[in-house]
Amino acid sequence: KLKLIKRAGTRIDATYIDNVIDAHIAAFDSLSIGSTCSGKTYFIANDEPMAPHQLIGGILQAAGLDPVEPTISPATAWALGAVLEWVHRTGFWSGEPLLTRFIARQLATSHWFDLSAARRDLGWEPRISTEQGLQRLAKSFSPTSEPVL
Repeated sequence: KLKLIKRAGTRIDATYIDNVIDAHIAAFDSLSIGSTCSGKTYFIANDEPMAPHQLIGGILQAAGLDPVEPTISPATAWALGAVLEWVHRTGFWSGEPLLTRFIARQLATSHWFDLSAARRDLGWEPRISTEQGLQRLAKSFSPTSEPVL
């Protein structure tokens, strides 16, 4: 059922959970009255923007699932989202639409951020790469694996 909305040049970034934890600890350690980071917001990510199909494919592969082959264009996804929203408004189908115009647009839009403020103010760097994170994810799906810490 899963289809990828594919647009050339779209890039997204992900964040491995250990990197998020490290960033929170770095922020906590940097906090003091009048510190540079007080009251600021920071972007945290792996700093490895990639095509969405690469990241999603890596997650599916780690879970032992087949990659998603069929793709649809952003225009087709947006139109499908509009139809599904209309069907849901008529009351014919309850719950949330499987796809909305907003979701279609978000999935076809690049999302990655400048991490320089977190590096500068918190002294934080992503420690676990996306590839390492996917390897750890795959290991966590293994029935014989020990918990990954």
